Amino acid sequence: MHIVLWIFIFLGVFLIMEFMAWFTHKYIMHGFLWNLHRDHHHKDHDSWFERNDAFFIFYAVVSMSFIMLGARTGFWYGWPIGFGIMAYGAAYFIVHDIFIHQRFKLFRNANHWYAKGVRRAHKMHHKHLGKGDGECFGMLFVPFKYFKK
Repeated sequence: MHIVLWIFIFLGVFLIMEFMAWFTHKYIMHGFLWNLHRDHHHKDHDSWFERNDAFFIFYAVVSMSFIMLGARTGFWYGWPIGFGIMAYGAAYFIVHDIFIHQRFKLFRNANHWYAKGVRRAHKMHHKHLGKGDGECFGMLFVPFKYFKK
């Protein structure tokens, strides 16, 4: 039963992180921390790194904190919570930074209808260069209007 609960918590946290990504993007990145996120929409430097990468660091620290809490105390829930956050961060990095923005030249020829829809939706979001406007969504729950066969 313990393993089933561990897996349930891990998957639940992974799904909750989709909401957190949407919330963080809409209300924090396009809100009071726009100064960190702006260079993701309009690159104003020559560095491979973006100020926007600070958000990855924040969630990595949260994830590591839960894993360490689980390792050093009796709070075993910290393990699946921390690994759920970490798994979502890895999936987000692969989908957003590698697949969509091509920070590494991988998955360039993915032509599946879902892949095209995710790219199309993200492209529509990046049409808005300012703080306001721009529809925000996660990587799993993309509005169906972007999926065309």
